[in-house]
Amino acid sequence: MSIIVQKFGGTSVANAQKILAAAQRAVNAKRQGHQVVMVISARGAKTDELVELANEISPNPPAREMDMLLATGEQEAVALVAMAIQELGEPAVSLTGAQIGVLTDNSFTKARIKKISTERMRKALDAGNIVVAAGFQGIDDDFNITTLGRGGSDTTATALAAVLQAEECEIYTDVEGIFTTDPRIVKNARKLHRISYDEMLELTSVGGGKMHSRSIEFAKKYRVRLRVRPSFNDTLGTLICPEADDDGPIATGLALVKDEVRVSLFDIPDRPGVMSLIFTKMAQRKLPIDMVVQDVASGGLAQISFTVPQNDMAETLSAAEEAVAEIGAGSVQQGTNVAKVSSVGTGMRHHTGVAATMFESLAAKGISIGMITTGDIKISCLVDRSRCQEALLAVHDGFKLHEESAVAPPVGWEAKPDAMMSYHSRDELERDVVSRLSHMEDIVVSEVLLDQDQSRVTVRNLPDEPGVAAKIFTAVAEGGVMVDMIVQNISQRGHANLSFTVLRKDLDQCLLLVREVLEPWRDAALSYEREIAKLSVMGIGLRSHTGVGEKMFRTLAEASVNIQMVSTSEIRISAVVSPADGQRALDALLKTFDL
Repeated sequence: MSIIVQKFGGTSVANAQKILAAAQRAVNAKRQGHQVVMVISARGAKTDELVELANEISPNPPAREMDMLLATGEQEAVALVAMAIQELGEPAVSLTGAQIGVLTDNSFTKARIKKISTERMRKALDAGNIVVAAGFQGIDDDFNITTLGRGGSDTTATALAAVLQAEECEIYTDVEGIFTTDPRIVKNARKLHRISYDEMLELTSVGGGKMHSRSIEFAKKYRVRLRVRPSFNDTLGTLICPEADDDGPIATGLALVKDEVRVSLFDIPDRPGVMSLIFTKMAQRKLPIDMVVQDVASGGLAQISFTVPQNDMAETLSAAEEAVAEIGAGSVQQGTNVAKVSSVGTGMRHHTGVAATMFESLAAKGISIGMITTGDIKISCLVDRSRCQEALLAVHDGFKLHEESAVAPPVGWEAKPDAMMSYHSRDELERDVVSRLSHMEDIVVSEVLLDQDQSRVTVRNLPDEPGVAAKIFTAVAEGGVMVDMIVQNISQRGHANLSFTVLRKDLDQCLLLVREVLEPWRDAALSYEREIAKLSVMGIGLRSHTGVGEKMFRTLAEASVNIQMVSTSEIRISAVVSPADGQRALDALLKTFDL
């Protein structure tokens, strides 16, 4: 009999009516032939209420007592849900984290799971019960109650789904599912039937979903199918699952970040260690850097730009000035009226013309692009903040995401779930799941790759006006050339520089196409590098974990590897280096990240 895990957040069990509705969903799933485990969060604003009460008593309440206090929120909720299930005619048993068998360390308020025992849950399920499990909590070796920190209930639900080898983990929320973009801005945004783990990770940072990114990464490792479902109706919501076998749409969703500012460092010496120093200054202040762009140097000088949240601007400028002073050259500039528009889709790996479509959409509205940076499945553009919503609408229309065919699931998409990894025993699976859980809050780098099959193309002195990038990438796409990294830094004195990479076998064809486009722009200069090495560090939360970039660039600096280009996304940092340095740089990064 298959197991379904259902996770209900606080808003989904806020009152008696919602508790009964949640209970009914579990009862329905059981009567459809499933064994059901519910994971429940504290009701509504209960946690906030308890925190506020504690602060009224003590300005610095002890962490152990806070865990004892906050765990009562889930305990209250699971008891009420179990009562509701029994009222609906099905047997149920509520279990705290300790009763489930979640053993943690003693890091109060942010405990890490050391062991999960499924024996009691399985016995309860086999006896016909619906198990109602408290999320967010466990117990340490001394029987102290502990809590798991941010995203704790999502962690509990995903971990239980993995260790129980559940058919699916349903996440009930107050939204219909995952949409192509924010429906409050784009009225014809469509709900996605399915989205891949990587696409969801790229969108999660900007509010694209109702799950913590670490739980999605965890589900990806164990191939747990997650489904974001509305708690207020019976629609299926959105399935988060492995990437489809087909190519899929070239874009799946769009994201908008409005509260960012740009910081640029001009005339920086092109030598090893510069990026390491800059990132070290940012990491020391725990500044969450977003878009990072370094274009190919000219005359021995490079230009580096990045964005940070607007509230961090003053601190970031101080760090940048410190870096420039320590380098002994360069200047710092800022841009405040900016926003980031991003398109995400696994189809970008297989289709030409993705960048062209995005840039053409912006050009058609006369919207200038300040910066461009890309990841494996993401393209981000910096635009004027006053036009950011117009930009989002234009790109959404450009990719035709409002059309059902653009977001419809392929035939057979609801077929059998992907099989999980094979394990010799249930204990082996549990040990593997727990081992992964114990490192969830560390800096997570899952992979480092070296690509030595690409070439780099650079165009300097392009006119800084709408439509220039669109013309270049449309010509390249029409010639059947696939583009990978794209980097455009902020313009200077009315001219912009643009660099991108293509497969080496396509370089000559690409150069012919670009030269033809550049004919009307007499000042434009085309150059290329036939052989390059591209290094990519992949993981989750790279934007918020500033230590990832700092470790990456420090490692390259210590290996005397000079960085020619940098481009970033939410789950990838890519750097172009000399092909002579490629393998040595890869070995150093693998050692640094213990891979």
